Amino acid sequence: MKPKLHWSVKDSWRRMIESLAPIIQIVLGATAGYAIAHYGLGHEVPLLAVTVTITSLGFSRDARPKRVLETATGMVVGIALSEVLLGLLGPGMWQMSLTLLICLVSARFISGSATFALTVGLQAMLVQILPAPDGGVFIRSLDGLLGGLTALVVTALIPRDPRGLARTDASKLFDVFLDSLDALKLALRDVDLKMADETLKRVRRTQPLVDNWRMSLDSAISIARISPFLRKYRDELRGQVRLMRGMDLATRNLRVVVRRVDFLIRDAQPRPYLADLMEQIADATRVLARGLEEPEVLDDAQEMLVEIINQLDPKKHGIADQVREASVLLLLRPLLVDLLCASGMSEEDARAELPPV
Repeated sequence: MKPKLHWSVKDSWRRMIESLAPIIQIVLGATAGYAIAHYGLGHEVPLLAVTVTITSLGFSRDARPKRVLETATGMVVGIALSEVLLGLLGPGMWQMSLTLLICLVSARFISGSATFALTVGLQAMLVQILPAPDGGVFIRSLDGLLGGLTALVVTALIPRDPRGLARTDASKLFDVFLDSLDALKLALRDVDLKMADETLKRVRRTQPLVDNWRMSLDSAISIARISPFLRKYRDELRGQVRLMRGMDLATRNLRVVVRRVDFLIRDAQPRPYLADLMEQIADATRVLARGLEEPEVLDDAQEMLVEIINQLDPKKHGIADQVREASVLLLLRPLLVDLLCASGMSEEDARAELPPV
């Protein structure tokens, strides 16, 4: 069967709205690159100043200056190397093929990035195929260098909203995490095996959400180092890194808990006390999620989590001799440690809160 194509106006609209910031950044950067090259340096057709700026900025979630610099460097290397070879070998089909071979081999020697090599090759071919501009050798290299510098300046002075993107990515992970806890509560209370199975499928797909959050945070921190407008948010972003790392580990442990619950409830016995624990964890996690924008509430989340972690002793629930049930309670212990670390507590202090078993 052929896979069904899925398209929705809602997804398209959301994608367009989320792309407005990079679109504006690219338009301003390309315009600035063209204006400087054309009016400032007198280049009649500064094509590469524009293309290098656009490609270096791009729509990638990874908007780190390092990534922008790597893309721009690849393009400038391809342009300059191709111009040197064009001067030495002249134009022609075999010269073009030899230039592409040399550029790709050189690019793979310079960098391990496949994208870098392809960027070098593409720019080299533009130089080989397009008519040479007026002004002599290396005019196109100068345009490419100008485009790369423009992209870096735009990244610093007209940054996208990396904090907003990081918060959006974080919210998506928290939504799935909380939905999974709510579903576990109902599955344990109502012995709903179908709901447990669906929750297991959902939490198995959470790693891309964590990866997106990590990447957007890395970009935000990198941009904040060079942007005068975002520098004041560096401490806030570092705090969010701690929150992200804790939630990453907690999400991994949640997958294990869901798998165990899915196995446990196959005996058709409700576990209201475990359902109550899931509800308590969800309530504390909701407060933890508020910490993205209200760091002061992290202390409240920490108090709630400490109260929960103190309950994670099978003897308190009279199930110390029931291995299947006790295993769920024991698996919740590392999850609570991770959530406490996300709230700002050290791992050593979090583990100290665990009741002895």
